[in-house]
Amino acid sequence: MLTAIRILDSPGNLRTQMGVCLISSGKDINKLPIDEAKSAYIKKTFADKKKTKVSLSDENSHLVFIKLDEEKDNIADLEKARKEGASLWKKIKQELAPKIYYFGKSEKLLLAFAEGLILASYQFSKYLSTKPEAPETLEIYTDVTDQQMADELMAICHSTFIARNLVNEPVITLTAQQLGQEIEALGKTYGFSTEIFDESKIASLKMAGLLAVNAGSEQAPTFSILHYKPASGRKFKKPIVLVGKGVVYDTGGLSLKPTANSMDFMKADMAGAAAVIGTLCAVAQLNLPIEVIGLIPATDNRPGGNAITPGDIITYPNGKSVEILNTDAEGRLILADALLYAAKFDPKLVIDLATLTGSAAAALGKEGAVMMGKAYDEEKSFLKIAGKEVWERLVEFPLWDEYGDQLKSSVADIANIGGPTAGAITAGKFLEHFTSYNWIHVDIAGPAFLKTGENYKPSGGTGFGVRLITQFLKNIAN
Repeated sequence: MLTAIRILDSPGNLRTQMGVCLISSGKDINKLPIDEAKSAYIKKTFADKKKTKVSLSDENSHLVFIKLDEEKDNIADLEKARKEGASLWKKIKQELAPKIYYFGKSEKLLLAFAEGLILASYQFSKYLSTKPEAPETLEIYTDVTDQQMADELMAICHSTFIARNLVNEPVITLTAQQLGQEIEALGKTYGFSTEIFDESKIASLKMAGLLAVNAGSEQAPTFSILHYKPASGRKFKKPIVLVGKGVVYDTGGLSLKPTANSMDFMKADMAGAAAVIGTLCAVAQLNLPIEVIGLIPATDNRPGGNAITPGDIITYPNGKSVEILNTDAEGRLILADALLYAAKFDPKLVIDLATLTGSAAAALGKEGAVMMGKAYDEEKSFLKIAGKEVWERLVEFPLWDEYGDQLKSSVADIANIGGPTAGAITAGKFLEHFTSYNWIHVDIAGPAFLKTGENYKPSGGTGFGVRLITQFLKNIAN
């Protein structure tokens, strides 16, 4: 797995065991330090616009030439560059010191290519008895970017790896309490403060949803606060608060999930929490001039002897009573506690990320995430733009009042599920009851976990949300 990038001056020759040359035009081919015969062969091959790769080998080297279209370094072409980088990883992952030579002019294309390659290098090998060998450092020879930009890219990719690792970790070794310990350790490593509430503190705060969902578990819940404060030059007076759903394993409770094709990957039900944790790691490494607070309510959801039952009623500190009609709609219950707690920080904006509904996954699949909320249009627009830039795209769903009618209960203020339609929206309407500030809800149920990997997204946890929110924070910081 790649963990570092080195930016070096453009070389005078290409004598290396394995190298990748990125070019964008015939003029770039003329810059290559290779003989005329090879140069002519490359030009002839790339004259066919459908061909983007050429391989040349001799006794001293193996070179791969890849053509990137610099005339259109728009968002879609940057994603193509990421995918090109990801496909290349399969060829160079056995090399001890892979090298990239860039003869083009677009910094964006180069960094996107490198990003895809780095993200594709990830593997969750913690429990493999034989660890796969792979290079750790990528050398890039170029004059269009510098080491600082490369370090920023590596920090974001590495933070995505942190989120992927957390999602891929099984609940047997990542209970809510152990997640709190991981958060504390990451805070010390990357430079943000942490505070982990135990069950007695959670009870004193009357976090009704977290206590209810945890009632069937033998493992205690936690509520974690991650706090990054910029050293100087703060952009906004008020913090951005990120909330992540931390259900470390979801059986569905007494509303038990079917085991086939459902429960087997429910360790991923804390992917929202992982995304928030990874984002805090990235923000701290980038030293962004924005105060960012992460809130992680964490528990597993099990059908133990004291588990909540359909028909139970719980009451939150804001006085809102909730009838539990389905114990598998538990994520919204614990998010409600965190959203209420977020008001303590007088936030500029709150964004929650959660693997919340199968409805969101059914609507968009793995290609994007559902968003909705009552933030300013400008704030929502900035988040959508960030999603397009990193290709973690968002589709806004409405929060029309009519959807709230589905949550009506005859015995409580609201129920925890709606009707048979618009499940992602009714979940958002439920959360809306616990917000009193600018707020955006992001349902990442579709793209957070893939059973079969593709390009730079591996099987298992994808880390979706880290690059999205980090890019959003970078954009609004400028």
